[in-house]
Amino acid sequence: MAGCSSHVVSAYEDAYTYLHHPAVIIGGLFALVALILSLFLILQHLRFYTNPAEQKWIVSIVFMVPVYATESVISLWNPRFSLACDILRSCYEAFALYSFGRYLIACIGGETRVIQLLENESRKRLGKLLLERGEGEGGGGEEEEEEEIHQKSFCNFFFRPYLLGKDLLTIEKFGIVQYMILKTLCAFLALFLEVFGVYGDGEFKWYYGYPYITVVMNFSQMWALYCLVQFYNATHERLRPIKPLAKFISFKAIVFATWWQGVGIALLCAYGVLPKHGKMQTALQDFFICIEMAIAAVAHVFVFSAEPYHFLPVSENRKGMVSAETTKATLKVEQSNEEKPAMVEKTETQVEAPGTSIKESVQDIVVEGGHRVLEDVVLTINQAIGPMEKGVTKI
Repeated sequence: MAGCSSHVVSAYEDAYTYLHHPAVIIGGLFALVALILSLFLILQHLRFYTNPAEQKWIVSIVFMVPVYATESVISLWNPRFSLACDILRSCYEAFALYSFGRYLIACIGGETRVIQLLENESRKRLGKLLLERGEGEGGGGEEEEEEEIHQKSFCNFFFRPYLLGKDLLTIEKFGIVQYMILKTLCAFLALFLEVFGVYGDGEFKWYYGYPYITVVMNFSQMWALYCLVQFYNATHERLRPIKPLAKFISFKAIVFATWWQGVGIALLCAYGVLPKHGKMQTALQDFFICIEMAIAAVAHVFVFSAEPYHFLPVSENRKGMVSAETTKATLKVEQSNEEKPAMVEKTETQVEAPGTSIKESVQDIVVEGGHRVLEDVVLTINQAIGPMEKGVTKI
């Protein structure tokens, strides 16, 4: 029996050795495509950095592809670096999710605009709900009913998030920032456990840290995604000009699909469907990610295109080449019971952006973006600690 087991392990070792070199070459080519396309797109945004509020987060989102592609190739080439690469990927993945949430807020016009939008929507929906109740129950007690509805804020988040108003923004920010914090902490905890040999990457055994960290991260990730979906549902009408669904799907495919892909491979290996061989399991995940990042890079070129930022409204007092685009259409107009052709012209005038310094663009992303991240992290930690302090005080 032991001889048969050693023979199977030896066969897996031979298969890994035979397939490793071609896999590195193929994965490297896909990763190279991902790098070229993503870096070109990033440079386009940095060159035409005309809307810093939005573009700083777009660059952060798009940069996720080079990070994933690079660390996957390195890990595929040398499995000894796999854990370090996984930590890098995990940390940036969490930051990318945060960046996507901030990008949606920026597209609406900033937090103040978002709060106004959510409050207006809340008042409109609440008034409609109270009116329906009043008609059904004969009226009366509107203040009590309104207070009752607001008291059920936790239930409202799941079933009627539009009633929460500005609180929905607070919950959404808390959801994505808690994931960023937990993802980073769990990544370094995994490194700490690996040093002492008790992490057990891909091993679903109670004496290893991997299953516990996986459960925590699954819950945190699902909560972050749910908060993002609820925020999207409440604001998608205002986000329609940026075609948010395509952006949401392309981003979700990278962050969440790759995570569940890793968990799925680990489960298949644990149940013997795939070879239960550490290097083989890691190599499969890295190889798939290399291919997926090339596909994601192509999608990003269209979904997060820099072209809308190449032009500015004419009202902007900036130097640049003025361009006018005239479109003509022929319509049939009915006059005196007769249809006569009529020509309609529409002229759109734009100012071509003169371009910005890449150095200044990067500086804004690092300094302003970093300041915003720090503020949100501190706010989220205070929101988490506040209820705990109140509970301890009562005790």
